[in-house]
Amino acid sequence: MFTIDYLFSNLESFFAKEIFLKELDGYNDIHYVWDILKRIQEGYIKKILIPEINGILEEGAFVGNDVYIGEGTIVETGALIKGPTIIGKNCHIRQGAYIRGNVIIGDNCIAGHATEVVRAIFLPGAKAPHFNYVGDSILGTGVNLGAGTKLSNLKNTKSGVVIKYNDNIYETGLKKFGAILGDGCQTGCNAVLNPGTIMGPDCIVYATTSVRGVYPAKTIIKLRTKIETDELREK
Repeated sequence: MFTIDYLFSNLESFFAKEIFLKELDGYNDIHYVWDILKRIQEGYIKKILIPEINGILEEGAFVGNDVYIGEGTIVETGALIKGPTIIGKNCHIRQGAYIRGNVIIGDNCIAGHATEVVRAIFLPGAKAPHFNYVGDSILGTGVNLGAGTKLSNLKNTKSGVVIKYNDNIYETGLKKFGAILGDGCQTGCNAVLNPGTIMGPDCIVYATTSVRGVYPAKTIIKLRTKIETDELREK
C-alpha cells in the first residue's frame, strides 16, 4: 500500500523519475513512499536544477532564480514562481498561482488561479486548477483536484504525522506531510485532505468531504449529509 510501484505506475514518462529511486546519491533512504517528501524537504531539487526558461512568460509574470520552465509551458500574468522549481513541457501556470519553491511539476500539468504549491511533486497530467493548496504532497499521473480542495500539511498540535493502517502504526518522521494521491485520483470541490492522507490509484472524494487516513485503490469517499426544508412563514 505504501510502495511507489503501487501508487505510481507511469514513472517512465516523468522526467525527474530519479527522485523515486530507492538508492540515490549513495543513500538507501526510501522505505515508504512518504520518504520522497524528506528528500524534497532536504533540498534535493536544488541539487538537480539547471535554471532555464524555454516556455512563454506573459508580461507581469514573476519568475525568480533557480527556476526551469519547459517548452510550451505558459506562465500567465500575475503568476509567481520561486525557486528551486522545475516545470516540464506544455504546462499552464495560471494568473494568481503561487509556486513557493522546492516543487517539481511534470509535463502537461496545471497550477491554476489562487493555487499555492510548496514542497510538492506533480506527476504528468496532474491538475490543481482552482483555489487549491498543495503542500508537502505528491499528485500522481492524471490526478485532478476540484475547486477549493486543500491538502493540509500541518497538524494543529504541530506534532509529527503518524500513519495508521491495518492495526499498524507508522512514524513518518515528518511534521509537514500533506497527502499522497495515486494515479488517477479525483477530488470534488472544497474537499479537505488532512495531514498524512494516502489514497491508492483511481480513488474519488466527493465534494466538501474531510478526509484522513489510508484508502486502497478505487475507493469512493463520501460524506453523508441530510438536507432539510421548511416552509417560509409570513411574519
